[in-house]
Amino acid sequence: MTRLVVGLGNPGPQYEWTPHNLGFHAVEALARDFKLIFGSSTVLGAHRPPAPCLVARDEGRDVLLVKPLTFMNDSGSVIAPLARSMGIAPEQIMVVFDDIDLPQGALRIRPHGGTGGHNGVRSIVSRLGSDAFPRLRMGVGKPRTDAARHVLQALEGAARVAAEITVAEAAAALAAWAEAGELEKVMTRFHSRWKEMGL
Repeated sequence: MTRLVVGLGNPGPQYEWTPHNLGFHAVEALARDFKLIFGSSTVLGAHRPPAPCLVARDEGRDVLLVKPLTFMNDSGSVIAPLARSMGIAPEQIMVVFDDIDLPQGALRIRPHGGTGGHNGVRSIVSRLGSDAFPRLRMGVGKPRTDAARHVLQALEGAARVAAEITVAEAAAALAAWAEAGELEKVMTRFHSRWKEMGL
């Protein structure tokens, strides 16, 4: 069965390497590792969702990487119709996104859960009618003042370097799930690894 790996973010160069776009960067890193290139969703034919997105398909692994281009708050308008059209169950959709409730650089995988106040996840849960999809949360730390400003401010210097390390680790975990689909084994392997690394 096809699995979806969904990276959440906002389209446009002004959002590059902001905390809110780490989900995009994680799936982009995964695409590079798998030697895939993101392109138009027209390649999906009749399965093309009504809202804009970029996709990269790995036929051998039967995995589809997706970057919704709807802006964060409407990510579900891509993922829900795509999953329904392709007959993909929520359990076969891995969503990767930033999380202000985790320390900067921390990574956590969960098989399901609530929205945690994340607008992109909230949109997917609402449109999909389920929160039973696995997710990879990438810590960006608590905001000192305004949360929106915190997640939309460009990462620079040491913070950018730390984010790139986090993205690489996230991509490695996504690759392990994409290749095997065994979430419990991926969680056991990577949570131990990240604990040792201090992530």
